[in-house]
Amino acid sequence: MRQTPLVTAEIIDTLEDGRVVVKSSTGPNFVVHASSRIPKSDLKAGSRVSLNQRHFSVMEVLPGETDPFVRGMEVETAPPVTYADIGGLEDQIRELKETVELPLKHPELFIKVGIEPPKGVLLCGPPGTGKTLTARAVAHETNATFIRVIASELVQKFIGEGARLVREIFLMARDKAPTIVFIDELDAIGCKRLEVATSGDREVQRTLMQLLSTLDGFDSRGEVRIVAATNRPDIIDPALLRPGRFDRIVEFPFPNAEARLQIFKIHTRLMNLEETVDFNKLVKMTDGASGADIRTIAVEAGMFAIREFREQIKEDDFLKAIDKVIGREEISEAPDRIYM
Repeated sequence: MRQTPLVTAEIIDTLEDGRVVVKSSTGPNFVVHASSRIPKSDLKAGSRVSLNQRHFSVMEVLPGETDPFVRGMEVETAPPVTYADIGGLEDQIRELKETVELPLKHPELFIKVGIEPPKGVLLCGPPGTGKTLTARAVAHETNATFIRVIASELVQKFIGEGARLVREIFLMARDKAPTIVFIDELDAIGCKRLEVATSGDREVQRTLMQLLSTLDGFDSRGEVRIVAATNRPDIIDPALLRPGRFDRIVEFPFPNAEARLQIFKIHTRLMNLEETVDFNKLVKMTDGASGADIRTIAVEAGMFAIREFREQIKEDDFLKAIDKVIGREEISEAPDRIYM
């Protein structure tokens, strides 16, 4: 309790005689000695240290400072999703494994072949086709630190805040490597840059430029893999899509008949169904539906059974659910009516 309070500072440079140049949190720079208990290898430029208030000597090296908002993006436990929970996306899963999983699990393969692993992968496709679900499954299978970033959260009110968050996210990713950084809804900050822009647009562009420089970077990202997802690849800035930033673009289309059958079986495997339920009939009736639509249909079919206090789900419940979910989509996609 009686110990002298310490002052935080940042190391700017180290000198040959063992002294260090530090920038104090109070403002000025000092050339000071470091405690003999601190290994010289720990005294690196950019490190946070504590200084004695009287003679400003470096007393200890502090852990890096990370914004609590950034720390909250880390997913502590692996998402409870496996490849078995995904239907009809075998090609997309294979490409993600090659881009994300193999470099983390078997880096020696790339060293022996003599190539650099792909830096990042962009998942694009309509809503509900399994982009986020697949990214969660990869994080589960690799046992890596999973940092999920919603791109719209990087748009901040004050100038430079978004760029600072991008820097801190990737610094945390390097510290916690192996890491998967998943950027959802990339189009929120990755739109094409315009010549005429408001102050808000310019701040978004600053955040985008920081993301571009971080993805491209002069230093290797090591065991940090980047996965991003978007519903609108047509509005993404071309600078983001060039090789070296996102080396692979994986398309997620609407599921075909075989994929829809797999998805129906995945979402109904724990449901108490009557033997008369014909999945082939349901598949034909859901042409153009996404995986999320099929999941909603299965839930709605169960709700129709619960409504009548039944323990088994009939085929008629699925037919009602299809009419409810698919019919609702048709109404939402129809042009607005003009009433006179």
